[in-house]
Amino acid sequence: MTHSFINVTMVTLPHFYLIQDCPNSLVIRFLREKTMATIHDVAKLAGVAPITVSRVINNSGYVSDITREKVQAAISKLGYVPNILARSLRSKRTNTLALVFTDITNPFFTILARGVEDTASIAGFNVIFCNTDESQDKEDDYMQLLLQKQVDGILLVPASSNTRSIKVIQEQDTPLVIVDRRVSNPNVDVVRGDSEGGAYQLTKYLIDLGHRRIAIITGPRNVSTAEDRLYGYKQAMEESGLKENIVSYYGNFTQTSGNDLTRKVFSQSPQPTALFTANNLIAIGALRALQDIGLKVPEDVALVSFDDIPKDLTAFPFMTVVTQPSYEMGCRATELLITRINNYSNPDYQDIVFPVEFIERASSGGPITNKENF
Repeated sequence: MTHSFINVTMVTLPHFYLIQDCPNSLVIRFLREKTMATIHDVAKLAGVAPITVSRVINNSGYVSDITREKVQAAISKLGYVPNILARSLRSKRTNTLALVFTDITNPFFTILARGVEDTASIAGFNVIFCNTDESQDKEDDYMQLLLQKQVDGILLVPASSNTRSIKVIQEQDTPLVIVDRRVSNPNVDVVRGDSEGGAYQLTKYLIDLGHRRIAIITGPRNVSTAEDRLYGYKQAMEESGLKENIVSYYGNFTQTSGNDLTRKVFSQSPQPTALFTANNLIAIGALRALQDIGLKVPEDVALVSFDDIPKDLTAFPFMTVVTQPSYEMGCRATELLITRINNYSNPDYQDIVFPVEFIERASSGGPITNKENF
């Protein structure tokens, strides 16, 4: 089937070509990329000075309602888009923040990111999200990119205990807040949860139930949350006279690591009667491994986790956990970063530690009295 165009008229508009009088009253628009309207074009069409257009755009200075309407009409008609880059160069602001975090699939970080975005949006900032997959190399690459883009501030979940990124950011005088993890540098703001205290609380809870053989699967050796949760576990075990019973494995904060290391833990004899997983993704992997091995939770083994498992990943909430207020942590970290952007010279750095919440559910079972546990 063919169409013949009759009385085709090409009309040049600021953003597209318009072909009129096509069959069936079709209107075909072609995006025009060659030119864009300028502030001078808007001023000319509205019959005002460019400075008046600028005042309308930036909502600064006095402009009468009639004149404002004329300028807005001209902007709409021409499809004028303000040059944000030029404005940012003049103000030395890009109104952009960056959140660099380690695992976008982890529900903890997903909710935290929402807190960051909501708070930033209210304050007039956009947010760039960067996922490092716990890779220091990817983190280094992102730092270079973000600093080149001149973001106003960075929220960083460090991929490791290496402080190279912190040094690079601070050398560029870019405001920075560390999120979720503890760092050795005292000259930086930190917003995190109580990893050590939460791990101690979970382990002590299992001990009080009567467990003596308690194993832990934690994250990477060079990540503070993995180290802090292991330390809290060890502290509770040692205080209860169970130092000789400590069984710990470093891995990754992933389902795969949880699955693989759980199989390793329960291939040994005697098997633990309780398992502490240092985050929710490890817990999911552990659950699948225990099911494959033929061990039931909590009948055969008690299972507890740091951070909750999303409801859509389980038939019903049954995991005993300590959970962090991730949304509130994202909000607080963003508020602190924006404060630094507005007053970067303030030397009073903060280490804000959010308390965790203990939630008892079915996965930990009840008190045990089996002598084989000792």
